[in-house]
Amino acid sequence: MNIEAFFKLTYGLYIIATKNGNKLNGYIANTAFQVTADPPQIAISCSKDNYTCKLIQSSQIFSISILNQNAKSETIGLFGYKSGKEINKFEDIEYITATTGSPVVTEDTIAWFDCKVNKMVDVGSHILFIAGIVDNDILFKNEKPLTYAYYHEIKKGLAPKNAPTYIDEAKFKSTDNKTQSTLQKYKCLACGYIYDPEVGDPENNIPPGTAFDDLPDDWTCPTCGSPKEMFEPI
Repeated sequence: MNIEAFFKLTYGLYIIATKNGNKLNGYIANTAFQVTADPPQIAISCSKDNYTCKLIQSSQIFSISILNQNAKSETIGLFGYKSGKEINKFEDIEYITATTGSPVVTEDTIAWFDCKVNKMVDVGSHILFIAGIVDNDILFKNEKPLTYAYYHEIKKGLAPKNAPTYIDEAKFKSTDNKTQSTLQKYKCLACGYIYDPEVGDPENNIPPGTAFDDLPDDWTCPTCGSPKEMFEPI
């Protein structure tokens, strides 16, 4: 099986958020798609291990915020790699409250949908929520959405373990015949981001050819914001 084929499937990246009682929570998703036009319905796939999944099952409401291409790594790290059981993800994030009561993240996003669940389908490890669109709006018409391809290829981010698209690369043999870099690669223990010295971190002004040891002491993971101490060589 060629792992690269999975990366050719196209996805966006979104923040799915909900409210149940007084609890607000959300997570990063790459499976949100329109399933019908009349009436307009959207479906999302949420891991049963995800805390937000249980909240949506109870509240029957959720919002979808479409991330922009230049979304901050701190925003992605907050919703993608931290648990709402341990922190309040909405404490320092910009958001509004939609018609259903769901929080809608407006920071680093370009458009949003407010949804009410019509049907839930158990698909094994995940729950497929099919929902009607109650309201929506565009925040920034001319900004580009963040796609999973851009996130993976440019930002070098990986899917969180609970994502439907998560792939354990250790199970696959590499089909890449290129000579491995003589410079050591390092992996973020928090989110799985791989720092490749041959690529560097152009978004943070780290040029290609920069060894991990030569990174500034205050450099942090471009995906989740973890410090250098959270990386290990691979």
